[in-house]
Amino acid sequence: QVQLVESGGGLVQPGGSLRLSCVVSGNDFSAYNMHWYHQAPGKLRDVIATIYSNGNANYADSVKGRFTISRDNAKNTADLQMNSLKPEDTGVYYCNTLRGGRDIWGQGTQVTVSS
Repeated sequence: QVQLVESGGGLVQPGGSLRLSCVVSGNDFSAYNMHWYHQAPGKLRDVIATIYSNGNANYADSVKGRFTISRDNAKNTADLQMNSLKPEDTGVYYCNTLRGGRDIWGQGTQVTVSS
């Protein structure tokens, strides 16, 4: 059974940086696309970054140029480097992948950007 565990959230001042990590259990990690979602307080969950099995990446306009998604297939991890953080980046960040047509989610990690 595939499980995702996120870590790395916390409290950071505007303009600061955080690095989130998602560890994925199970086999064939390298064959699957990985996604990071952001859920702001009172809002729906939105995809903000995707890294494909071939290593290519896509970003939402709101984070383009500030966030970088990466993967390490040897360690089964998908990381999100977040720079130049803004108060509107506050929320819960979730790691996600699709297996057998089913969405697999981690438990989420809280990021708070505030002075």
